[in-house]
Parts: sequence; C-alpha cells; structure tokens
Amino acid sequence: MNVRLLVIANLLAIITLLASGRATAQGTQPPPQSFPPAQPAASTQLPLWEPAFGDTVVHPAETHAGIQRIDPTVGVFHQLGLASLPLQNITAIAAGGEHTCALTTAGGVKCWGSNSYGQLGDGTTTNRATPVDVSGLGSGVTAIAAGGSHTCAVTAAGGVTCWGRNSSGQLGDGTTTDRTAPVAVSGLTGVTAIAAGGRHTCALTTTGGVTCWGVNSDGQLGDGTTTQRTAPVAVSGLTGVTAVAAGWSHTCALTTTGGVTCWGSNSSGQLGDGTTTNRTTPVAVSGLTGVTAIAAGGDHTCARTTAGGVTCWGDNSSGQLGDGTTTNRATPVDVSGLTGVTAIAAGGGHTCALTAAGGVTCWGDNSSGQLGDGTTTNRATPVDVSGLSSGVSAIAAGGGHTCALTAAGGVKCWGANSFGQLGDGVFGSSTTAVDVSGLTGVTAVAAGGFHTCALTTTGGVTCWGSNFYGQLGDGTTTNRAAPVAVSGLTGVTAIAAGGFHTCALTTTGGVKCWGYNSFGQLGDGTTTNRAAPVDVSGLTGVTAIAAGWIHTCALTTTGGVRCWGRNSFGQLGDGTTTDRTAPVAVSGLGSGVTAITAGGGHTCARTTTGGVTCWGANFVGQLGDGTTTNRTAPVAVSGLTGVTAIAAGITHTCARTAAGGVTCWGANFVGQLGDGTTTNRTAPVAVSGLTGVTAVAAGRDHTCALTTAGGVTCWGANSEGQLGDGTTTQRTAPVAVSGLTTGVSAVAAGGFHTCARTAAGGVRCWGANFSGQLGNGVFSYSTTAVDVIVTAFPAYLPLVQR
Repeated sequence: MNVRLLVIANLLAIITLLASGRATAQGTQPPPQSFPPAQPAASTQLPLWEPAFGDTVVHPAETHAGIQRIDPTVGVFHQLGLASLPLQNITAIAAGGEHTCALTTAGGVKCWGSNSYGQLGDGTTTNRATPVDVSGLGSGVTAIAAGGSHTCAVTAAGGVTCWGRNSSGQLGDGTTTDRTAPVAVSGLTGVTAIAAGGRHTCALTTTGGVTCWGVNSDGQLGDGTTTQRTAPVAVSGLTGVTAVAAGWSHTCALTTTGGVTCWGSNSSGQLGDGTTTNRTTPVAVSGLTGVTAIAAGGDHTCARTTAGGVTCWGDNSSGQLGDGTTTNRATPVDVSGLTGVTAIAAGGGHTCALTAAGGVTCWGDNSSGQLGDGTTTNRATPVDVSGLSSGVSAIAAGGGHTCALTAAGGVKCWGANSFGQLGDGVFGSSTTAVDVSGLTGVTAVAAGGFHTCALTTTGGVTCWGSNFYGQLGDGTTTNRAAPVAVSGLTGVTAIAAGGFHTCALTTTGGVKCWGYNSFGQLGDGTTTNRAAPVDVSGLTGVTAIAAGWIHTCALTTTGGVRCWGRNSFGQLGDGTTTDRTAPVAVSGLGSGVTAITAGGGHTCARTTTGGVTCWGANFVGQLGDGTTTNRTAPVAVSGLTGVTAIAAGITHTCARTAAGGVTCWGANFVGQLGDGTTTNRTAPVAVSGLTGVTAVAAGRDHTCALTTAGGVTCWGANSEGQLGDGTTTQRTAPVAVSGLTTGVSAVAAGGFHTCARTAAGGVRCWGANFSGQLGNGVFSYSTTAVDVIVTAFPAYLPLVQR
C-alpha cells in the first residue's frame, strides 16, 4: 500500500479516536486502533498510525542544556516558496566519477552523489543528492581525493584513509572488499598529498617519493609490473616529487625541477612521451619545463606553466586539449588563447582552468553541461562558465561534472547529476552552476508528529514535512520535502511542534500557533484549522512553550503554567476534562515552575526545587506517581529530585538529572525507557549505562540524549530508522547515532524521526520521511543522519513502497 495513503488514513483514524477520549484510568479496554493503544507483546511494534510526542522547553534563565524549539535561517525565498542557502565553510573539493566531496574548515569531509560502492563514506550505499558526513571523519583531515568510485583522505597525522569500491585493492587496506566507511591504508605514514584514479590511488610522501596501490593492468602503479596491489608499493626510481595526479589508468608526477613524468596507459598519448606505448615505470613528458601544476583526466593530461599558460596532451576526441582541434596528441600542445591561469582540473573528457581574476573557463566534452556555458555543445577551445567570472578559489572536474569552491567558502557545481553529484537536492543535469545545498544559521529545531521546524538566527521559522492541516504555516496544505518559511513570522525566540500543529514564542512574550485546531490547540478561541500563524488569545508574559499531540502549554514569567486544547485525560491540569480553545491556568501551579513538556495526553513540569509534577493520561504510568490513574491536576513524580530537564513522549516521560544521567517512566513496549527491558514502569528507572548527558528528547516511542561530547545516543522504537544507528532494530538500551559522535548542540525527536542541530548551525535528521520530515528533498526514510537542505526547486520524488 502506498505509504502516504496509509499515513493519511491512519492519521484520520487517530484524530477521530483521540477526540473520543474513551480510554480510562481504570484500564477499560480501548476499542481497536484507539488512543491509547492496547499494550502489544514486547516484540511487537506499535501501529504506524500511533501519535508522537512533545519535547522539553526550558526556562530561558537556566544555563543547562534542554530541548530547544527555535527557528531557522530564512534566506532568499524564491517564487516557489523555497530558500536557496549554499553549503558553507568549505576549504577544498574533489570530484570523482559520479560523486563529489568537500573538506570543511573543521577538517571534516562531506560527500554527495553516487554511492553504489559506499564512496560517500556514510555507512550506506544510498545515493545522496545533498551532502552527507563521512563517518568518523568530522575533523583531522588535511586533503581529499575522489576516484572513479572511491575516495581517500590524508589525515593530520600523515596517514591515509579510503572508502568505496575496492575491487582492485584501490583502498589499500590489503583486501578487495568494498567499504562504506573509511579504512586505513596499510603501513602508510608521512603522506602530504593524495591522488585517486579510476581504480588506483597514489600518495606523495614527505621524502618526495610516490607510492601507489590498486589496479595495475596498464602499469599505472609505476612499480615495473602489471600486478594488482592491495597495499602501497613505491613507484620505481622516482624522487624529488612535489605533486601527483591520477587519471583513469595513468599517473603523472611534477618534480622539483619543473618537469613532468608519467606512467601507465598511453593508448591516446596521455603520457606525453611521443608514443602510444604503455609504461610500467615513469617516463619524461617531451619538452616540458617550467611546470607549476598538473592534472590528469580520463585519458588526457594537462600542465600549468610558470607563465600562466596551459598545455595538454593525450585524448582529444571531444576537444579536451583545447587546441582548437579534436586530434589526439602524444606530446604537449598549448591551450588556445589561455593566459593568467592559477589552477587546472581535468575531468573524464573535459578540462577547466581557474583564472587570476577568480573566473572559470572550460573546454572539451559538454554532453551533460559540464562546461557550464549554458549549452551541451562540445568546445575545442575555452569558454567561460556562466556566472562565474570571479569569486572562485578552487576547481574540481569529475567524470561528467565540475565544481568550484568560492572565496566565501561555498560550493557550486554543474554538469551531469543523475546520481545527485551536483548536491543541489535534485537529480537533473545543469548546464550552469548551481549551489550545493545546506541549511545553515539554525538556532533551534522542533520535531512534530510528521513535520519539523527550525528557528533561525534572524528570528524567523522554517518548516518541512507533513502539511495536511497547515502545520508548516506557509499558507498551504502542501507537504514539503525541503524547508519553507512560515508566513509573516518574525521576532521568534522559541518554537514547539505538536502532532499536527506548531507554535512560536515571540520577543514580546506572546505566542502564535498554526495547523490542526479541532480541539482548540491553537488557542485562538476557535476550532478552525489555520495554515498561517494566529495569536493565542489573551496570553502575555510567556517564557517557554510546549506542544503535545493535540494540546499546548505555556510557562509564564511568574513561574505559572497555562494550557489549552484537548483535555480528555486532564492534560490541561485545570481539574476538569473539558477541552479549552483558550488558555486556562494549571491548578496549583501559579509559580515555581522552570520548565514544561507535553506528551500524547499528559503534561509535566519541573519545579525550582528540582522535582517533577505531571498530570493527564496515566494508563501506562507516564505520570510516574506509582499508579495508572489519570490525573486532572498535578501530582509529584515518585522519588525524583535533582532534575535539570524533562521530555515527554506519546506515553512515556524522561528526566535528566544533575549528575548527567537519565531516568524514564511510563510505556516501555519497545524499550523507550532504556532500562534493558520492555516492562512498563509507573515510577522512574535509570537508563542503562548513560552518563554525561546534557539534554534529552522523547519521540513517539523512542528517546534520544545529547552527551557532553556533542554526540547523540537513542533507544526504543526503530522501525523507520529513528535511532540513527544504520538499522531498523529496536533497542532497549542506548546506541550511538552513526556519524554523530561530536558536533551536535541540540536534539529533537518526532513521531518516527529525529533531528539534531549542529554546532555549525546546520540541521541533520534521520528516520521516517514519508511526508518529507527529514528535509533532504526526497520522501524515503534514512537509518542514518542526512543534512536538511534548502533548495531552489522542490524535489518531489516517488514514495518508497514498504
């Protein structure tokens, strides 16, 4: 069955059943598919339609970490209602056969495009149309190289790690096993530069020598043989090397004297020695001196001279030598009319040059638009890349695409894009440069039932995912797979996302909400759904907000709590079970509260004494008072002191203690309490083996924690990959989120998905994505973290049938 249709049908079912409020404190058996659901067997996943949760909102005066709800960078919004924010903080780029990678200012690596052999290094073989982090390489990398279907990185310690295809030993780890995450090259130290060819790799060492490994059928390893090598071997007789370049099946080196030597395949004259004879050891390129840089393409080679000109040799079938002809050359020829060049890059069948003015010119094969001149016409002489006449600091050429690093630290790409190698969130080629996407400037993130929102540094809010009731706030009910701006919203300081509605706290102390409103959860005195923000009636002096499944609460400057919306289980805490379309005071909580959180049908508050009180639904012990009796007014959680943060899931609750541990209580059907069992708890139990926690977030049936190291661990339901460990296996104890061991500053958990705000101001999400809630431009789930993007074009791809 189509996932989208199933989700919509189930959402309608749960909304109707939530309205009935038929579950009772005495444990009356609820009707089929009602809320709360009957407890399943420990090994059974709860139904897809079951709701999500709410997250902790901390009083702004507190200094400890908590689940923040704030708004993302708005950026430049296009007529399609989407923003275009480029990938930033990049220092180097590398383009492979059908993938691209970038080195960040932090020394980390991001890759995108084809991933059939794991060449993106994210632990999967899923193609990516936007950048993903390479696992375990968040820092410490000094250089990168991208080959045909593999990638390598030089570390600050002088070692090399590689990942991707390894059929010929090109990863250098002594095996021919493909790797989806980095592995160390055997016995290699003192490396200063790296080059990756079609299926071989070479490294330049501090001694000026070169070592190579991988396929050697044409002698491209330079060791005097044609024997494949799965570990590095020295290139014969080569010293005094300052740079190395690898083509598809040949390799070249630049020496300290300004000369060039090459070895390997020579079928098109790409070794430049005046012959077409393959060479298993280095030979000098004829008549070439005064060279400052080299680049090796598919079957051609180019060199930059001290005079700022470029000479090329080898295959010229598409004009990639730039001499105005399509005649192959076995010795160097000058590129026509090219001067003032500062860098060169050679692709599969095309070549590009960076000029002193910061512009880019290209020539050769243009079948996919890789020359960037707005056409697909091959060029035998250089043409300017449209819109890139200045501001570029580096270039890289892949099999059929090209990328440029801008002086501002962004990346632009053009050409072939069938595997997402342009990184713009779509899968169509572009004949002009497009920005590689990346959401930045985010200060907080909130995850709802099936949607996500972010607060930006400018005080605006962007949302993405399900929009069935207008919960994205863009004036429509159209689902969005990438962020859109909430209409007319500025001056926001915090955000909260409920099941199908969203709310924002403004700088004036007021609250605005939008989305589903059948029970008054928007607080505007009506039950009319809203696709754009409306003011909550009569509410001022608010310092924090929390959104439950279909109710909302606010913390005031006096330390009191007010709530509105559905009240079938007493979750508004006013002593009744009457729904409210405008705020009412929680009984006995006029002061002394520092943080609040709202779950499926219950609410909890942290007090100034470090204790926790809860009210509302309690059929599986989610109030933590030792009973399963619903409460219409606050009751104390048993034996809990020293609490610094709280988070409520659909039917469970968790607290972070001053010691950095986490305790949870309530439903535990799928291990969401993290105590190693699936036994429900009516009083707090410690999460197994968890210390050093700075924040906690609770989803529908899963929980996540942020550690002092900036990493994320999760436990509980994992049917959609919401734990981020690369599997869909439920966990009764914490597991680390793959690739997020450091660099995270906040975490938010939704119905079936989870998101993290990075220290750099970006957002990464994982788990369910049938409504686009991961914000990566597609509608397929991910068991590992993916970057939220902002694209210039919506990328509504087919749903995955599951």
